Amino acid sequence: ILPHAGYVYSGAVAASGYRLIVPSRFARAVVLGPAHRVPVRGVADAGVDAFDTPLGSVAVPAGLCDDLRARLAPTFPDLLVTSPGVHAREHSVEVHLPFLQVIAPGLPVLPLVAGDATVAEMTELVAAVMADDDTLLIISSDLSHYLPYELANKADAATVAQILALDGPLDHNQACGATPINGLLVAAKRRNLIPRLLDLRNSGDTAGDKNRVVGYTAIGFWEET
Repeated sequence: ILPHAGYVYSGAVAASGYRLIVPSRFARAVVLGPAHRVPVRGVADAGVDAFDTPLGSVAVPAGLCDDLRARLAPTFPDLLVTSPGVHAREHSVEVHLPFLQVIAPGLPVLPLVAGDATVAEMTELVAAVMADDDTLLIISSDLSHYLPYELANKADAATVAQILALDGPLDHNQACGATPINGLLVAAKRRNLIPRLLDLRNSGDTAGDKNRVVGYTAIGFWEET
């Protein structure tokens, strides 16, 4: 779980997670973020072969969407939709692409944007992604929005404690990416994954004032050893 605000605000928190990723372990990545601007029923892919950033082009893994649809067919065959419009101005996935370009040049990435979807649907999608052990899954989410600094610290600490306990569901006041996070929490519990807190700060700690802050966390999930 990594944040998606402007780099001056949340970039250092996101980097605390990206720095631990071993690129050679992964053949592809999926970035799953929430829809902020365009409503969508289900989870949208952009229907494109690549995304361009100032660092160059990021290829979308060929056939991965079809594989995920096939895995979801017995339970939620209509969950994945294709909608370029949902992606057109959506920052929750695009801000992660340059990080991946730097740490894993050439790694194919599938950006997905979650809209109206149930915990059960998101759980099955996360499980479908994690069925391939060489797929890196990034869940994109910030925490509380626009609380005073001290209140945000308390609220975000409580949210992080829930995540570390795999205790869902979260609501969207706790995390704008609650929809994909809730699926991750159930799927992680099923697979006995262990969450570890890597960073927890807010915009009052980085580049903003302390009157109205946005919270950010980096949490990694590891297989039990």
